[in-house]
Amino acid sequence: MDSDAPLAGRRIGLVSAWASRLGGGVFEAVLAQARLIKAQGGEAMVFALEDAHSAEDAGRFGEVPVRVFPVTGPGQIGYAPGLLPALLAAQLDCLHLHGIWMYPSLAASRWAGQTGSGYVISPHGMLDPWITARGRWKKALARAGYERTSWRRASFLHALTDREARDITDETGRADSVVIANAGPAVSSASPAIRPPHLVYIGRIHPKKNLLALVEAWRQIERPGAARLTLAGWGEDADVADLKRSVSAAGPSVEFVGPVYGAAKQALLDGARFTVLPSHSEGLPMAVLEGWAAGAPAVLTAECNLPEGLAAGAAVECGYLAETIAPALQRALAMDEREWAAMATAARELARGSFSAEAIAAKWSTAYLRAIDLGRGQ
Repeated sequence: MDSDAPLAGRRIGLVSAWASRLGGGVFEAVLAQARLIKAQGGEAMVFALEDAHSAEDAGRFGEVPVRVFPVTGPGQIGYAPGLLPALLAAQLDCLHLHGIWMYPSLAASRWAGQTGSGYVISPHGMLDPWITARGRWKKALARAGYERTSWRRASFLHALTDREARDITDETGRADSVVIANAGPAVSSASPAIRPPHLVYIGRIHPKKNLLALVEAWRQIERPGAARLTLAGWGEDADVADLKRSVSAAGPSVEFVGPVYGAAKQALLDGARFTVLPSHSEGLPMAVLEGWAAGAPAVLTAECNLPEGLAAGAAVECGYLAETIAPALQRALAMDEREWAAMATAARELARGSFSAEAIAAKWSTAYLRAIDLGRGQ
């Protein structure tokens, strides 16, 4: 095996409900995975459901081929009759499913059953009890109809954190998860000097993100006159409308700017004193890793599953109620330059170290080769 290209000659499929911005952090993880496979000498192929942004966002994958398939019937199920035949025709050595609870799970499971080849499942936090408690009857039907079979056929399931590995065991009965974190982006060249009192949220607009409590906490605190809270993201119309009403009531220091991508997103992160994520449920949030790479420490909950950030001094923990989020925001805004610079340095060191693309790529090469061997019965 070539140590510089351990995946040389291997064709690995990445299948997900989304190959666009609609997938949020899962989409960013699939993008990162495709680049990782290519960097390790392998051939990546992406398969997903067609959506309003998939054609527009396909360019982000560069030379990696992306195939999307029209959905028939309810979008929440995502039945795409062309997906399974395409997977079977692709002559893959390994298939990696990103996300569960929709038709791509069934297609991937059937591919594994028919080929006997390596099969990896990344739930991306979708087995978190907060998630499984929502839409119970739909998830019960999915478990009975295809998920349990899919979990059983997998060479192994992938967990982003030890905590997610425990959730996987509780739900599937399997205790052999491989734990590999998401890889963050390269560290940016943003100035290390302390930034204006600007806090930033980037991500999906969804009740689990707890943004209404965040805005209420912002209203409660005493803050410098220049302090700003910027919320950027996308979501269901009803959730976005709720957030806009809350922002409107909070006054001019809070702004909702909608989705941000590319250079606009990077500029927001490079100018943030802290990112904020008071979430009820996460797998491993890419927005925090992106913030760390930009030198922005984080205000976050334990459910963000990044204890490394707290231990290293790159994050401040907050609770879920406005009354517990407020003191964390107050502390973030009140930091002097020396204390903030120490946190920013710690954030960058995590991005360069255990969450770097190089460190994560080495772990994934080993994991993929193991999955391929397991699929062959070796």
